Amino acid sequence: MGCENEATVNWRGGRLIDALLNQERYRYLYMPVHPIEERYGTDQMRAVWSEQNRFSCIVAAEVALARAEAAHGMIPQADADMIAAHAKRASLERAKAIEAEINHDMMAIVRAVSEVCGDAGRWVHYGATSNDILDTATGLQIRQALDLIDEKLRMLLAALLDRAADTKTMVCVGRTHGQHGVPTTYGLRFAIWASEVGRHIERLSQLRPRVQVGQMTGAVGTQAALGPKGMEIQASMMEFLNLGSVDVSNQVISRDRYAEYFMFLAGVATTLDKIGIELRTLQRTEIGEVEEAFGAKQVGSSTMPHKRNPIKSEQVCGLARIVRSAVEPALANNTLWDERDLTNSSAERILFPESSILTDHCLRLMTLVIRGLTINRAAVRRNLNVLHGINMAESVMIELTRKGMNRQDAHEHVRVASMQALAEERPLAEVLASDPAVIRFCSRQDLEKLLAPDSYIGTSVRQVERVIERLAPMRR
Repeated sequence: MGCENEATVNWRGGRLIDALLNQERYRYLYMPVHPIEERYGTDQMRAVWSEQNRFSCIVAAEVALARAEAAHGMIPQADADMIAAHAKRASLERAKAIEAEINHDMMAIVRAVSEVCGDAGRWVHYGATSNDILDTATGLQIRQALDLIDEKLRMLLAALLDRAADTKTMVCVGRTHGQHGVPTTYGLRFAIWASEVGRHIERLSQLRPRVQVGQMTGAVGTQAALGPKGMEIQASMMEFLNLGSVDVSNQVISRDRYAEYFMFLAGVATTLDKIGIELRTLQRTEIGEVEEAFGAKQVGSSTMPHKRNPIKSEQVCGLARIVRSAVEPALANNTLWDERDLTNSSAERILFPESSILTDHCLRLMTLVIRGLTINRAAVRRNLNVLHGINMAESVMIELTRKGMNRQDAHEHVRVASMQALAEERPLAEVLASDPAVIRFCSRQDLEKLLAPDSYIGTSVRQVERVIERLAPMRR
């Protein structure tokens, strides 16, 4: 017992954490516990979902309500002006102190704002229920978040379009089912991803009117506390905030709107996951066509010094799973009891910041990956020729049919020859040249040309150029 330290004794007594917290050297235990607080995310998106910004958006909604009510003669204009002039003096710290006493977060803010508005404070929150203000504040935060997501999508689009332009003629092997197929180009791959990102930019624009909205409908949605001008007051309030106005609601904004926001984020994250998986596959040692940028002092493994791992793409793929996981609870949040219950609230406190911050983070990370990506042209060429023309079998079949052979017969002759070439590890041209039915239509010289991959990329270059031209106005 003489050698046991205080921590050991307290652990045995079940008091280890209390002991640690009381020691200066264990202050690190107060550090953030969620990675979005310090490891993942940008300062800008974290700021959008911070307590302080949430508080500011709520105060802005209260001010807009007072201004709207004054505009329609419900409260004195002088009092609305007083609220507008002084509400910003209210502090989050004071609101939290009040909440500790009354255990109601929204009412605590109402009191904190009322305190700094003098006699005019009597009108703060007049005719409103909590979620009129809270959901309207969420609409403001969603608008800010979508502004950042839009900017990041356009930056990623620019990176993809630049890569597509640079590699539009870079022929590489195409793969289906993980097996070599006919050739494609790297430019076409980048253009396909760019086109998908372009559609996300369009979706973002389309969903804004449905998710950037607020409400002022009262306790159960009837606007009874606002009197006959309730609809006009709501419209004016949202005009002051530059938000859309719900057409109808109960005590809360219908959560199908927010579910669409989370499904949009999940769609964006899945596109990034798709790109990341492809890049990770192409960076496999045995393929080796691309490689993430790797710093001069970067370490790939704690035990294998030679490793150069695609950790950024892996991080994107992993975090995409978290973003997608928000969809189910977001949909469930729309199935509330009657005019509302509180089951959505706790989930949304997690879903909004987590999904928004992680999506923003992944967009930034994937843009860095695309910008810094190294393409090993020698490996691209090696892999293109690894089957000695067997993956070009379609080209021969098409030509045989064009010159008069029955299409099904052409397919069978080329299929049999391909299987033989694979089994015997011989060039396909050599095996086909020994088939009289094939030679009748195509000479050995013709076969060599048909099996040259650079001549079989169809309209891929023109397709890439079309995508670049169409999406250029969207890029940032």
